[in-house]
Amino acid sequence: MTKNREENGVRGSRKSPVRRMLSYQVANMQGIGMRERQEDAFAFVNAIDVTEIRTKGLLAMVADGMGGMQDGKAASEKVSAIIRKDFELYDRERDMTSQLLDSVYHAGNEVYQIIHGDGGSTIVACVFFQEQLHFCSVGDSFLFLYRDGVLLRVNHEHNRQSDFYLDAIREGSMDPTTGRTHPEKDALTQFVGMDGLEEIDCFQKPLRLKNNDIFLLCSDGVGGVLTDEEIAGCLQGSPAKMCADLEELVISKKRPHQDNYTALIIRCGY
Repeated sequence: MTKNREENGVRGSRKSPVRRMLSYQVANMQGIGMRERQEDAFAFVNAIDVTEIRTKGLLAMVADGMGGMQDGKAASEKVSAIIRKDFELYDRERDMTSQLLDSVYHAGNEVYQIIHGDGGSTIVACVFFQEQLHFCSVGDSFLFLYRDGVLLRVNHEHNRQSDFYLDAIREGSMDPTTGRTHPEKDALTQFVGMDGLEEIDCFQKPLRLKNNDIFLLCSDGVGGVLTDEEIAGCLQGSPAKMCADLEELVISKKRPHQDNYTALIIRCGY
């Protein structure tokens, strides 16, 4: 007679299934447009090291130096460098959003010491960690999420048009076109490096990531030029193809005063 495994002194056991972890594919593109020099800065940290991503997270950011003010290139590069350096020192047991907020304030203080409020930079910075998104943004750079065939704007712009619209809502108007034709609608109300930075956009709770999520971080040389429908149409294929299609479409507009343009793509998947 055959004895069962337990009678033979061998206990049967079931191994717990190994939980799949999201991985990330990234790509970027950048152009000078019709400007004399490039004042956008961008960075990825841990983009190609799976172990580092899982233990420390993936950082992606775009900083757009303010053209027409004092040294936008220096401001954007300083912001990028400080946030990258701070990220390496984050405590992964603490809330990542609060640490990212601290980095943006740190960058703002450092830029102010150099330019004294006469210039600065926008920032949109994302940390992908433990299958959650943490982000912070200041200014008018863009963060989009393309999920289940729908393009969603994740962050809020800090400019006069947004203020006009919020004022209209408080007064009882829900007209989405409020402020769109105002001559100062694009003027920034918050930027990294200003004296008294008060508003940093972020989530109170991180966003849970899903398979096939696509994130686009871009300067207003992309997000302010292309429509949502045009952007969504470019988010097909590989991340490299998405970037190439976005750049081709921006160039095809032939805008006489085309700003510097920068885009980062992060695609989540198993």
